[in-house]
Formats: sequence, structure tokens, C-alpha cells
Amino acid sequence: MIESMDDNLNKKRMQVPIIANVSNRHVHLSKEDFEKLFGKDYQLEKIKGLMQPGEFASRATVTIKGAKSEIQKVRVLGPLRKATQVEVSRTDTFVLGINAPLKMSGDLKGAAPIIIIGPNGTINVNEGCIVAKRHVHMTTKDADFFNVKHGDIVKIKVEGERGLIFDNVVARVREDMALEYHVDTDEANAAGIKNGDKAVIL
Repeated sequence: MIESMDDNLNKKRMQVPIIANVSNRHVHLSKEDFEKLFGKDYQLEKIKGLMQPGEFASRATVTIKGAKSEIQKVRVLGPLRKATQVEVSRTDTFVLGINAPLKMSGDLKGAAPIIIIGPNGTINVNEGCIVAKRHVHMTTKDADFFNVKHGDIVKIKVEGERGLIFDNVVARVREDMALEYHVDTDEANAAGIKNGDKAVIL
């Protein structure tokens, strides 16, 4: 059987490894909310760079509180953003007693209310907490190679002892992005994924 050019190209696409990283629960803060929680003189100190350019884990942590319970020592990620956003796993929502919707990062309309407690104050965010949709970051060059556009839905295969094929993965395309697949802790545990594991787009 003679393979077509499309078949050969699809094989090449499936040979390109994508780094899979686990996205633990975390908080993005606006400048205004950051100052309310930590004080105007507090500086967001970087302790670890993340794979996406310019993003980092900071030394700062907060407590997030729902109707049922709270979770302490939730990491604040930098840099500061336009809007405050809390990202948790579905398991976390059961612990907190909230009904956080499954959404893309940045889409906060209809997000669950959440209380954030810092060392200097407390804020109530009416629409602030989501369970992030699984997604894959890529540059425009990567998107051209994989023949996808920003917002397209793809399938991702992760190898390993508990390897899985993930459907409904949203492609996030921007010129300055690194090729990276993000899953939350629930999905990572189900598939046995560790930071730095390899995945491919089907």
C-alpha cells in the first residue's frame, strides 16, 4: 500500500514530542488584589521559572476558602494579571464545596465565587474560580506544522504505564508560547503523568 503525502505528514506530526506538565492548584492575582492580600510594599518574589515565557512560581502563598472548607498554601504565580483567577482540580472543588465550571484560563464569566486569604487581608472574588480545560500551548509556527488554529480541539496521547488518549484538548496559539501540554492533578494522577513526560498530538 502506497502512503500518501498526508499520511507521511501525519506520521511526522506524531513524532514530535510535546512536554506534558502538571498544573497544580494556583492563583493569579491582579495588582489591586495582590496589594490587598500582601500589602503595597510586598514584592512578588520568583522562586522558579515556568515553561511558558515570563511566567513563574512565586514564594507567595494564600489560603482559598469555599462554602465547605479551605485549602492552605496555594501558590501565587507571576507576573500579576489584569484579573484575579483561581485554578483548581475537580477534586479540590469537592473539598472546598464549590461548583467551579470547566473553562479556559481567562474566561471568568460564570466562574465560581471564592474567598482568598493573604497575610495582609482577605478578598471575596465573585467570579474567580475555575477548573481549567486541558490545553496545549504552541507557537504560530507549531500551529502551522500541526495544521491547527487557536481554539481548535485536538487529541493528545500520553505514553507510559497508564497511558491515555485525551480528547477535547484546546490549542492555545501565540507567538511567544512554548510547546507544552497542561493537565491538572486529577488527570495527571489518572494517567500517571509526571512533569516532563512526553506526549504527541494525534
